[in-house]
Amino acid sequence: YYTGVIYEAILQGFAHNPKAGADGDESVSVGSVAGGGRYDGLVGMFDSKGKKVPCVGVSIGVERVFAIMESRALASNTKTRTTETEVYVVSAQKNLVEERMKICKELWDADIKTEQSYKRNPKALDQFQYCETNSIPIAIIIGGSEIEMGVVTLRIVGSREERTVQREKMVEEIKSVLANLN
Repeated sequence: YYTGVIYEAILQGFAHNPKAGADGDESVSVGSVAGGGRYDGLVGMFDSKGKKVPCVGVSIGVERVFAIMESRALASNTKTRTTETEVYVVSAQKNLVEERMKICKELWDADIKTEQSYKRNPKALDQFQYCETNSIPIAIIIGGSEIEMGVVTLRIVGSREERTVQREKMVEEIKSVLANLN
């Protein structure tokens, strides 16, 4: 069907093996990741008047591109963040949903991407595991004593380092920590 130039894109210097390390097999090349060409006569075959319609086509092997990206991510041994959430508000005890919502609103108003559990009384451990699983860098922890003292506990999830921060300085401190983490 091709009537002119035919082209093919192959990723150089990369091989993919979905079972790498499992049985010691060598990696295999993924082959073409894109291709196409000119095919002036193809469309005319389907036209009752036999018109010649100039055409050029291209195709990208999305499945192969994703396989390469996945292999590279696995080889780099770094966790890929799947969320843009920067701060997760954790309640250390029951009946603090309204306080969590107030903190979320304050952080949203400061353009800080914030999330909280949508359960009324989530378990603290589940909330921390959610932060770790989703690579959320900061947790703001509140409890009854923190509310009484007008403070929050800021936790850097990756290192588990915690510090107490005055509530009115919370936004400033979070922005500072985020700048240092990036």
